Amino acid sequence: MSAGNPAVENRPPGGGERTSGAPVAPSGPAERPSAPPGPAGEAASRGPLRKGGRSGAPLAVLLWGGAVLLLLLSVAAAVTIGPARISVPDVWSAVAAHLGFGVGGLSPIRDGIIWNLRMPRTLLAAVCGAGLAVCGTVMQSLLRNPLADPFVLGVSSGASTGAVVVVVLGVGGGAVSLSAGAFAGALGSFALVMLLSHVLGGSTDRVVLSGVAAMQLFSALTSFVVMTSADAEQTRGVLFWLLGSLGGAGWSEVAVCAAVLAVCLTACLAHARTLDAFAFGQDAAAALGVNVARARTVLLCATALLTAALVSAAGAIGFVGLVLPHAARALTGSGHRRLLPVTALAGAVFLVWVDTLARTALDPQEVPVGVVTALIGVPAFVLVLYRTRSGR
Repeated sequence: MSAGNPAVENRPPGGGERTSGAPVAPSGPAERPSAPPGPAGEAASRGPLRKGGRSGAPLAVLLWGGAVLLLLLSVAAAVTIGPARISVPDVWSAVAAHLGFGVGGLSPIRDGIIWNLRMPRTLLAAVCGAGLAVCGTVMQSLLRNPLADPFVLGVSSGASTGAVVVVVLGVGGGAVSLSAGAFAGALGSFALVMLLSHVLGGSTDRVVLSGVAAMQLFSALTSFVVMTSADAEQTRGVLFWLLGSLGGAGWSEVAVCAAVLAVCLTACLAHARTLDAFAFGQDAAAALGVNVARARTVLLCATALLTAALVSAAGAIGFVGLVLPHAARALTGSGHRRLLPVTALAGAVFLVWVDTLARTALDPQEVPVGVVTALIGVPAFVLVLYRTRSGR
């Protein structure tokens, strides 16, 4: 295994699979790290798109192309679902008209339903799903913890506190929106986590423990403010937002979240080989020439920034960043250059349909998106773990 691609699995010289759990004897002076334990390591050993395979590249192109097509069809189909009957041609006509590629023949009401209500909400669901899935993938590899998710750094709890302070206490005098307050709270929580972890030594376990401490602190602050200052209506609105809601989606939220996703996904892809090295541990990554402290800081900041932007727009939506990375690894293996784009597409498609179910299942009452992701995510996560453990 070369330092340039540490994620390639250990194999005998003949190219066959390893049949035992023992590490392969090194062929040179440098000792080769063993594959990481747990679901990620097992998925890496049987991913169907391994580098170097004869059909790896065609399969990767086919998988990515199919995922992009599925996402486009999902967005178009999701926009048509709702009380007002709208067809897919109506969606394409409205989108083309607003993009300057034609003249839409829809009534102003139907055009407004498509362009101002359903389309931004569906696109924001896709962006949030992709971003949370990418953050979960990075966190699980960076912290070597299969249960890590985008909220392990306390970002969600900090965002909740910021939103509650703005809505309940009226901080900002109306000039600060709920999203802005949530974003400020998320960044404040992340800054506290980084400060605590640095003071405590800066290791990976200290980062996780600092995140847990910040999560409990900001959760307590949120509960205190709600219990002492909020009325019944404010409490209901805050709790609904805390469970995840895309009801307030607009084009400005879509643009901001999409821009942050593009920047952070590019940064993570640029560190794909570094993430592959982290799968073998910090010592192995350092031996392979990775600047561990710098890489960890950059990736933690990128995931925290992305999570803060998504939570400020849609609230805390759980299980997307926990379940989707494991499902994607079962398809692609653990090489992050392939894993990150596939995980993003899978997360986008997943949350588009979850949000569609959340807003239509009990129409006219809307179910918080986080509730639906938990109801779907728990059995899906159990199934993924079972299939990984049984090697099917």
